[in-house]
Amino acid sequence: MQNEHVVFALVVAAVAVVLVVALLVAQKRSRQRSGALRDQFGPEYERALTQHGDRSKAERELLSRRNRLDELDIHALSDAQADQFSAEWATVQQRFVDDPTGAVNEADRLIKDVMKARGYPVGNFDQRVADLSVDHANVVEHYRAARTLARAREEGQVGTEDLRQAMVHYRALFSDLLRTPHVATSLQHAHA
Repeated sequence: MQNEHVVFALVVAAVAVVLVVALLVAQKRSRQRSGALRDQFGPEYERALTQHGDRSKAERELLSRRNRLDELDIHALSDAQADQFSAEWATVQQRFVDDPTGAVNEADRLIKDVMKARGYPVGNFDQRVADLSVDHANVVEHYRAARTLARAREEGQVGTEDLRQAMVHYRALFSDLLRTPHVATSLQHAHA
């Protein structure tokens, strides 16, 4: 009878050790996934945390964005396309002197044209921002800021200096979109 108790105690202890090890492995993987998402999404990770108020919900949202983008055919621009868009941007910037509102509207249109040429869907603004946040997390806030300023101008709430700032924000995203090819995210986050 005493041997049965010893065997039972050893089995319970072994199961407890296995459970503790499994828990530690799960926690390590979770930290690694969180770190990889924080590295990939940068400031967008913190924004998602604030928006969702819960790390797991925020991370599910960011993973969903990444998975959505993996299904799209996002690609770099050809040299000819990049040159054409650069020339268009120069024209938009020159237009700003005589027509700041028109130039800001054209900058917004040009961003959508570049996105479309790269393979991004361009329907809903919030979806565009979510899609851009996967590969352009460090500049996507510029897009939000430019859009906010452009909308405020439509309502007569901002002046020319604010529109100039909107152009600066659009230029940051435009430059990043022009020179950044889509990285095969499945290779980037294979360990996540």
